[in-house]
Amino acid sequence: MEAMIRRLAHRLLQAGFVALTVGLLTFALMRLLPGDMAYRIAAGRYGYDLVSSDAAAAVRAELGLDQSGWMALGAWLWDIVTLDLGRSLVSGEPVVHELAHQLGASMILAAAAIVLSLALGLPLGTMAGRRAGGALDRALLVAAVVLRALPPFVLGLLLILALALTLGILPAAGHGHGGHLVLPALTLALGLAAVSSRVTRDATAAVVASPFYAFARLKGLPERHVFPRHGLRNVSVPVVTYLGVQFAMLVEGVVVVETLFAWPGIGHALVHAIVQRDVPMVQGAALVMGLTFVALNAAVDLLNARLDPRGGSFA
Repeated sequence: MEAMIRRLAHRLLQAGFVALTVGLLTFALMRLLPGDMAYRIAAGRYGYDLVSSDAAAAVRAELGLDQSGWMALGAWLWDIVTLDLGRSLVSGEPVVHELAHQLGASMILAAAAIVLSLALGLPLGTMAGRRAGGALDRALLVAAVVLRALPPFVLGLLLILALALTLGILPAAGHGHGGHLVLPALTLALGLAAVSSRVTRDATAAVVASPFYAFARLKGLPERHVFPRHGLRNVSVPVVTYLGVQFAMLVEGVVVVETLFAWPGIGHALVHAIVQRDVPMVQGAALVMGLTFVALNAAVDLLNARLDPRGGSFA
């Protein structure tokens, strides 16, 4: 119990460090971007056809964009301490309200991608690991290398060409109904399944070759009982650990995939906020993505401690 409390305290400190780092980096990077920030914000409000230098000057005066960077940074850090992410410079809505809607859409996409990746990667990896070096094992290795070598936007475009434009069985983009979820989720899932299948394969092969597994066979247990009883739990530990890596890959891929498929998630919102120089939205979106990653990794730690047959600890 004490070790668990120490690990959770470490995660809380990590969350604080993430919040500070994200705030400083996003603030600095937004200030370093070329172009007039006030003009970009005015264009986001009124459209590029209607924006003018007068509109940009009005926005600059309204938002205090002519104040020093140190004053603006200090104001934002104070907002973080008081748990206030501010308001969008473009829409005027509270950042928390906008992010709550967008995070929900991103979580739906991420959950669908994780479920698909596990449904594909775990059974294939288990079958390959129980017959290491066989035809399925070699074919799975080639498929995993190819899928991981393809960037998410390339894989997404290939799926659009094949399933949406050629076969016409799925919509290419949008978010009107459940069918719009399939292509972006599959784009993320294939890359994740490519690695999870190899992690599962290696863990399964190690378990099958272990002395305790051989002893279970020597006791005369049927093969259909040996693996579920003596192998599955040992295989699950590295697989669950890899879920933490999958979350990092999701954070990396969700921005590209949501933009490609016009999915209204937090990654899509982040891209638009950067283009419009909406600093509070950029900082809020980046902060939520970073803290979500820390929270999910903490959940993986807890789950691993429960699954480890050796009585895993948090030490």
